[in-house]
Amino acid sequence: MPRKKKKRTNQEEPRTKKILKYRKPISINPGVLVFLVIFVYIVIMVFSYFRQTHITPYEVKLGSLAINNTYEGVILREEKVITSDFSGYINYYAREGEKINAYSMVYTVDSTGKLSEMIRDDSSDDSSLSNESLSDIKTAISSFAVDFRPEKYIDTYAFKGNIEGTALKLANTAVLANIDKLRAENYADSIDFGYAPVSGIILYSTDGYEELTAETITPEQVEGVDYEKNSLHSNDLISEGDSAYKLVTSELWSIMIEIDEERAQSLADENYIEVRFLKNNYTAWAAVSVLRQNGRTYAKLDFNNSMITFASDRFVEIELLDNAKMGLKIPNSAIIERTFYLIPEDYLTYGGNSSDAGFNRESYLEDGTLSTEFVPATVYNNVDGMLYVDESVFKIGDYVIKPEDGSRYAISKQASLIGVYNINKGYADFKQITILNQNEEYSIVKSNSEYGLSVYDYIALKGDSVTENDFIYD
Repeated sequence: MPRKKKKRTNQEEPRTKKILKYRKPISINPGVLVFLVIFVYIVIMVFSYFRQTHITPYEVKLGSLAINNTYEGVILREEKVITSDFSGYINYYAREGEKINAYSMVYTVDSTGKLSEMIRDDSSDDSSLSNESLSDIKTAISSFAVDFRPEKYIDTYAFKGNIEGTALKLANTAVLANIDKLRAENYADSIDFGYAPVSGIILYSTDGYEELTAETITPEQVEGVDYEKNSLHSNDLISEGDSAYKLVTSELWSIMIEIDEERAQSLADENYIEVRFLKNNYTAWAAVSVLRQNGRTYAKLDFNNSMITFASDRFVEIELLDNAKMGLKIPNSAIIERTFYLIPEDYLTYGGNSSDAGFNRESYLEDGTLSTEFVPATVYNNVDGMLYVDESVFKIGDYVIKPEDGSRYAISKQASLIGVYNINKGYADFKQITILNQNEEYSIVKSNSEYGLSVYDYIALKGDSVTENDFIYD
């Protein structure tokens, strides 16, 4: 029978209706999406950039090194100190630095001092100079004016001494010309005359270095420790046996300079070297020899001319003008040292699917059968028949097979090479170098060697920042 519908009474409340909020579908802006992708890409690239090892390239060029070849040396000469046979006031009649003949009168000694007074009186009057004397002074002044340079103002003092010496010589000569006047006043008997025993360059100073030789000189004397120069002047009161003057008796002279062992080795094969004197920029050739004594190393430079120019000097600054070695100039920061395996060149062969050089290495198959495999390998140098091969190719204990007779060689020997990383091909490739010269910042290396560099190659500026076969990122 049909089910009867139940009627809703007034007491029953209506059912509550649930209202749901309408959600719009998500709308993605294509522009925003593109921006996010680009932003993520940039973040990844920046992160990757800072994680990569960046290699700074350096272009190899020809050049030479500016090496400091300046030294201060001590001058050694054949010198003879002449002592006085008399006591009294000494007066000189030869200008310092000039050459005098044997038996020439050099000085007088006045036991009363009257001669000195006469010299002062004559120099204070209005007596005129002869044309010849005046010409000598004018020539000296003109030469100094032409050669004068403000940065060499110290030469003014030497010029002053020369002029004073010339004037003194002229005044004393004038006094001697009036020797009859001295005799008339009974002064002549109190004057003694000193003559040069031999010819030579006359100097009015002593310093205790006169008897030194290259074999007897000490390191302190080479360095000028406690060096003292004793000057001798006219009108000085001297006693018998005191030093009167000094003669340099030979044109042969030497300069001793202290050098390091590296410089000593470079000079060992040299017989002569050109020397520039910083005092006057004069250049001369010297015979060079290396001496080792008292725990020091010296270069002895022997000259056979121009001694008179430096006769009054004991120490002198010089520059050695040896030929600068030309080659490929590279920074020292690029130089590294690597270790390699040594394999006899007889074991080198060519095989595989190309003409690559390599070695036949002994190996075992999966079933334990002994076999050989060709291993390509780069050769970095060949010294006395031994090939330098990268350590990454083999390990100690591996055997390589000689192609001709099948003999085996156990890899064990190692040696190192110095070189740089060539980056011409976009990756780091080790190249051996031969250093010809070096200073604190740069080295000069041999160019166009079989396993080395060539001009305009690019190398890694910092060799320790890369390893073999690293790729170069711009």
